[in-house]
Amino acid sequence: MSKSSSQAVLIVGIILISINLRTSIASVGPLIPFIREDLGISNGLAGFLTTLSLITFAIFSLFAPTIGKKLGHGKAIFFGISLLSFGVILRVLGGVELLYFGTALTGIGIVIANVLMIPFFKARIPEKIGLMTALLSTGMSLFAAIASGISVPLAEDLGLGWRGSLVAWVGLMILALIAWIPQLKARGSGHQGDLLPAKNVWKSRLAWQVTLFMGAQSVMYFTMITWLPDMLIARGMSPVKAGLALSYMQLISLIGTFFAPSLLIRLRQQSGVVLGVGLGYLIGYGALFLHHELITFGALTIIGVGSGASLSIAYTLISLRTAEDLTTAKLSGMVQSAGYVLAALGPLVFGVSLDVFDNWNILIWFLLAMTVQFIYFGLPAGKDKKI
Repeated sequence: MSKSSSQAVLIVGIILISINLRTSIASVGPLIPFIREDLGISNGLAGFLTTLSLITFAIFSLFAPTIGKKLGHGKAIFFGISLLSFGVILRVLGGVELLYFGTALTGIGIVIANVLMIPFFKARIPEKIGLMTALLSTGMSLFAAIASGISVPLAEDLGLGWRGSLVAWVGLMILALIAWIPQLKARGSGHQGDLLPAKNVWKSRLAWQVTLFMGAQSVMYFTMITWLPDMLIARGMSPVKAGLALSYMQLISLIGTFFAPSLLIRLRQQSGVVLGVGLGYLIGYGALFLHHELITFGALTIIGVGSGASLSIAYTLISLRTAEDLTTAKLSGMVQSAGYVLAALGPLVFGVSLDVFDNWNILIWFLLAMTVQFIYFGLPAGKDKKI
């Protein structure tokens, strides 16, 4: 197979892997009422399904680099998607126990593939890091939105029920596994980074700056998608329109998700882009203080584009701030582990604050505080340095 054909096969594989890294999570939320009614579980236990995924992400992000080192990144990614597929099937085969056990397996499978994708394509096609990062993050975000939108129609309109709706995504996972088979035997790029030992990222100031930057953007994203509709409804917006506002913010984010990596790769330093996105967040969140529908949608446009760009910036910095492939894998694990811990805590912290103060403006102040952290850690993380 020629080099161009080999790269084309690899790119198709990366796209198909990326679209499977969020569907099994995003498809659950809209189906929780169906799951709760069928299995007779409480709201708390139903809501824990999402929390369980974030917990497994946080824990197993730390082990993914070791799995990648043992199996090789290509085989480890194949193993991760296989585990994801098995978990998706298992969780619909029985009662509550299988539901939670299968959900945990899906989380482990996702995070293995997610953590190792960045070091994998950095080693294989380093000249296309920007494009590959854009495809990875865009595929994840786009199909998360699609999965959220069609889960209920699959369950109700097509008569699949919640079990059939959840398991329907296995077809795409099998397709991804088939497309990934050529990567099981493919060798790395052979550059010096393959041979050098990994640095201790946990002792690196720069690694912590990248990690806390990722944490800030994760907190903002998950807090917004959790609480934005409730805030808008509390201000008098209809539930339907509030849901559309959230969908709009997520769809508009694809602009930033796709175009940011290509821009970042061309720059010697990325701090200016971080500052620009951070200032956009300050304007967007600040505009939410004004109770005007048109201004709100304008603010969500700015926030959405910034949200998409932020995820791509974080993924791109993992590649740009490391020299050795093993260090890239370890930084990817560290960044995503801390990011998911903070992502799980963010909505909870605000929820407690809302109970105490009963004031939705606290949400905006909370997001503005996270923006300050985003800028504070993002500026040094964007400088031209290596761990």
